[in-house]
Amino acid sequence: MRIISTLAIALGLAACAPIGQPLAEAPAASGVDGQTGSLFVANKFGNTLTKIDLASGEEVVSVPSCTNPHELATSPDGAHVALACYGGTSLDIFRISDLVRVKSVELGENARPHGIVWHANGALYATAEGRNSVVWVRDPLGRAETFESGTGQEGSHMLAVSADARHAWTVDMGSGTVTRVDLVTRRAPLSVAVGVEPEGIALAPDGQTLWVSARGSDKAFALDPMSLEIRSELDTGTFPLRLAIRPQGDVAVTSDLADGGLSVIDLARAEVTRSIAVSGPDGAQERMQVTVIWSQDGNRIYVAETGDDTIAEVDYASGRVLRRLAAGDGGDGLAILP
Repeated sequence: MRIISTLAIALGLAACAPIGQPLAEAPAASGVDGQTGSLFVANKFGNTLTKIDLASGEEVVSVPSCTNPHELATSPDGAHVALACYGGTSLDIFRISDLVRVKSVELGENARPHGIVWHANGALYATAEGRNSVVWVRDPLGRAETFESGTGQEGSHMLAVSADARHAWTVDMGSGTVTRVDLVTRRAPLSVAVGVEPEGIALAPDGQTLWVSARGSDKAFALDPMSLEIRSELDTGTFPLRLAIRPQGDVAVTSDLADGGLSVIDLARAEVTRSIAVSGPDGAQERMQVTVIWSQDGNRIYVAETGDDTIAEVDYASGRVLRRLAAGDGGDGLAILP
């Protein structure tokens, strides 16, 4: 397994910086025609949550968060953003307009929530990595009832949920598996080994294929969502830490940390069709790209460069880096609203 030791060490660090004061506004980035909406960044080393205006590239507000915040998810109505508190035991919910924390949903001892989905049905779903489980939070802004399903595997990390909310899938980094969890009937989970250190996961919009990236084997896998049978296996760039599917459902990208780039996968053909350099190999160790998300129109890709405290905005068609947006210390989890 080809892992750069300094990258692996840095990815595991959680900063202990003091919190309590908003960060100063970032310098304005040069504008990009047609970009609107807001980008939200969880800064895992600085323990802050930042909102960036995409039209100007400027930070709107940055507020203290929980310790070691990771993944983010926006509510279906676009009014709130939920944060997985990986260094703690809660899912914290902030109002989009000013990032005031309005709710904290406690998941229990040693939860260490990481992957998070705010479903179209209004419920929150998250992995509780420290408890090796998936938690379903019904009415998160109200009664916040929680229902927990064990995965039977170690280190359940990232998460995908079906459109009907009957099933969830996790990548279990400690066990090297992918697990299907039945959220409704609570039948025993199904797990299969997929590559070396699977971490990225996404369900195709039509629900017919589950895509997984395995960072230790430099591959992406297409699985049958129900049987977890591997249908296709393809080579990506080096250390594909995350996988994100374009909202239009035609392609996915893997975030290849050690290459400082993205591998573009044609989903219908199950084939890597091109690569996009973000920092490139020379800048990979310094910038340490992690999370990757798409704009809703599928024209832009946003790449968290955790080591450099920036978010790269990439034009999908040309593969050009249009600008780099200043984030907080250790920007990782991302969410976007048009």
